[in-house]
Amino acid sequence: MRLVSYLVVIPTAVLVGSTGCANPDPEPAVAPAHVVDIDLPSESTVSGGTVPRNATFAGLLESYGLSNNVIAAVVNQTRSVFDPRRLRAANDYEVVTSTDGNLVRLKYHIDSDSFLRIQRVGESRFEATIIPYIKERAVIAMSGEIDSTRSSLVAAIDSAGEEAQLAITMADVLGGEIDFNNDLRIGDSFRVLFERFLREDEYDNYGNVLAAEFNNDGRLIRATRFTPPGGDPGYYDDEGRSLKRMFLRSPLRFEPRITSRFSRNRMHPILGERRAHLGVDYGAATGTPVIAVANGTVVSAGWSGGSGRMVRLRHTGGYETYYLHLSAFAGGMRPGARVAQGQLIGRVGSTGLATGPHLDYRLKKNGVFLNPLVEHRKMPPGEPVSAEHLGLFQTERERIFGLLVEVPPIPAVLKVAAGAP
Repeated sequence: MRLVSYLVVIPTAVLVGSTGCANPDPEPAVAPAHVVDIDLPSESTVSGGTVPRNATFAGLLESYGLSNNVIAAVVNQTRSVFDPRRLRAANDYEVVTSTDGNLVRLKYHIDSDSFLRIQRVGESRFEATIIPYIKERAVIAMSGEIDSTRSSLVAAIDSAGEEAQLAITMADVLGGEIDFNNDLRIGDSFRVLFERFLREDEYDNYGNVLAAEFNNDGRLIRATRFTPPGGDPGYYDDEGRSLKRMFLRSPLRFEPRITSRFSRNRMHPILGERRAHLGVDYGAATGTPVIAVANGTVVSAGWSGGSGRMVRLRHTGGYETYYLHLSAFAGGMRPGARVAQGQLIGRVGSTGLATGPHLDYRLKKNGVFLNPLVEHRKMPPGEPVSAEHLGLFQTERERIFGLLVEVPPIPAVLKVAAGAP
């Protein structure tokens, strides 16, 4: 892959610097918390790490030699704001003790949004507070290109220094138009504008993709994130047509390849006889996530003879989908359960009659199995932007894509002056 990326990190409240544009997302930014730490005594020791497996809150405190009275006081005060039973293994914590062995302060990372702080305010008296992390929202523009050495979107994103989660988000946005498992070609290119949240100046997680452009085998696909007044956000092409289709093009997001296509007369690799193969086989490693291609209801999730572990979903319009040879089911896969498009339903395996790990994906309509690769092209898109909001959409589209116009064909990083999150 020849990477041609440009990262423009823009603080959250306004877009400044060379863009000279307003914030591309009207949604409110994450407000910072005003936190004032109490100064530590000069005679103190700071230690910590990650919570061990099967640890308890009291046990963690005990490991630092604190007295039973102190431990009881800390645990009792903590209960007023945080359930100590919610202590999670591998979460970070920090303990500050004085030279005489008393607890000065404890900080425990709850999740990406907040931490627990326990502060000594007197002799054997403590104050427990849950404090939001200070976060900064950055808007980043990036471009990349596919070539023979790295031919996946994941590889392109990774080469730009971003996480695979961004590639997954892009696939969610464009998955109705591009099968990222099989449609990519050498020479394909993309540009994307997305949100990234920073916590204490380090990566925390991604927000929304605000705009995306993908040139796939000469076909240009553009997506703009737009929220109609009084409606829900969605992604639309340049004409305001929805990019969300009833079905995703693939139940696997990345990397797998088609190893066997839909056929009415295929030689079975194990049984050694010709029979119909009523689905598409995707080769993938054991444990690869399998997602629902459309909103639906679980008909069954269990063992099904030569199909091994299988999930069967029912959708609107007379459609049903089948996911065969799974190694495991996702939680909640029981008859009658509702699933959303893109939701994890299981993982690739080789159960049943299978020569190796793969997913056999099947699509049925009104009782008849169809070729999923052909049927998908016939499915209509979702609702377009209404005529009354089309002008507003076009203004938003031009403003957002204006931020991608200046992406240069060389790797570069630009961070403009800090602003309010």
